[in-house]
Amino acid sequence: MIIISYDISDDKLRTKFSKYLTRFGHRIQYSVYEIDNSERVLENIKTDITNRFEKRFTQSDSVYIFQLSAACKTIRYGYAKNEEKDFVVLS
Repeated sequence: MIIISYDISDDKLRTKFSKYLTRFGHRIQYSVYEIDNSERVLENIKTDITNRFEKRFTQSDSVYIFQLSAACKTIRYGYAKNEEKDFVVLS
């Protein structure tokens, strides 16, 4: 799993970055996204950040990418517990 957290001061750029990340994963907090771990996806995201977004960042903006291994354990509480299980609906 990849966790991407960001703090971007410009509203328009922050919205654009958020919509961009939605293509790869889902929002787990306001400025935090969870993305399935894939080297190809990670490389695409890093390249896009460098080429499309980084030049527009100010000194107060930040993006963190946490790449978690299969050995990492995630403990969830509250609504987040629903994210632990895959649901299959048959009709």
